[in-house]
This record gives sequence, structure tokens and C-alpha cells, in this order.
Amino acid sequence: MSLLLYRENNFEKALEKLPFKDEIEVEWKSFQLDPTLNPDETKTTFEYFKEKKGVPEAQAKQMVEQVSQMGNTAGIRFNFDKAIITNTFSAHKILHLAKKYKKTNEMEEALFIAHFIEGKNVGGINTLVEIAGSLGIDTDEARKVLTSEEFDDEVKQDFSEAKSHGISGVPFFILNGKYAVSGAQPAEFFAGALQQTYDETVSTLKNLSGDDNSCETDGCSI
Repeated sequence: MSLLLYRENNFEKALEKLPFKDEIEVEWKSFQLDPTLNPDETKTTFEYFKEKKGVPEAQAKQMVEQVSQMGNTAGIRFNFDKAIITNTFSAHKILHLAKKYKKTNEMEEALFIAHFIEGKNVGGINTLVEIAGSLGIDTDEARKVLTSEEFDDEVKQDFSEAKSHGISGVPFFILNGKYAVSGAQPAEFFAGALQQTYDETVSTLKNLSGDDNSCETDGCSI
């Protein structure tokens, strides 16, 4: 089962409880909410809302508080007062490098913590090289990737794929290339959606093989 995923803690909670969790392949894809941001500039959360979105500070604080409350419910403590807003194209490049090392999940988690909790600039080369090194990724290679056009095409391909799916916000999920789930959802919702997708896939494989026991004897690839 391939999954286009933009971070959602409730999804992870649901997945952990499913008996077939080891048969699910999670694939991270790049997406930028605002690709127009200048990679050489940084803004606070409230500066961004005011200058780029025209949202008054009082309203922005209310919006951020709602997101923080949702995060608390999911076990995530956002620190928007420290968060640095900038262009994240380089961060997506480092994610593609992490994929080469089979450390995409670890890199995604590290970037999430760096941005939303620690208030680090995840668009900055030095920050990204440091994060890569903390995960055992060669820092010289990381710096080379970030100062060249390596992985640029892969990141842009992800952006194009998201556009073709009509994605305009995150989190966004595509289950088995078939079902789209938009927005933050309860863990129970994800568990049900994953179970339904899994059951349909197993049923399809059985029908194709003509053997009701084929998955039990040989295992199912999803």
C-alpha cells in the first residue's frame, strides 16, 4: 500500500494499532504551502500572517491557538511563538537525500521538531546539514546537495504530482493511489480508512489469483 502523506500524528497512532501495519509502505512527498517566500528571508508566524496573508495579529493568534489545541489533542506541542517562516525548498531536498539513506521518517520527524518546537530555520543550509549529521547522513554530501541542483527535479516532480491531485493544503493523504483524505482527522477515522483500503486490496488480489487462500500461504503485497 503506497501512501502520499503529509505529517499527521493521528495517522501514526492509528497505524500503530493495526495488525497489518508492517505491510503498509509510507511514502513522504514534498509540498509547499507558499513557494513564493524568499529563501533568504525569515518571518515570525505573526509577521507572515500580517504581511503575506493580510490577517490582523489578533485574528492570527486566535488561528494559531486553535491549531495548538488540535496539536495538544494529538500529542504535539507546537511552539508558534518561536517558529521561523521561510521558503522550505531546501528542506524538501534534504528529505530526498534522506530517502537515499532510508531515513525519510527520521528526517521528517527531525524537521518537524526543528521547525514547530525548537524554532530553528529549516530553510537554512547550516541547520539542515546539522540535522542530516545527527541522523548519520554524511554532512559533506548534505551540503553538496543543498548548494547544487541535486534533487531539484525530484522535489518539483512532487509539487507537480500534488497539483495533479488538486492538493492545496496539508495534511493530505492518498491511500493506495485511490482514496484521498484531506485535513486533520481523528485516529479512529484513519484506522477505518486504512482497514477498508487493506480489505479491498486483499479481496482484489484474491480475485485476481482465483485462490482464496493465496494471501494466507504466500503473503500479500500491498
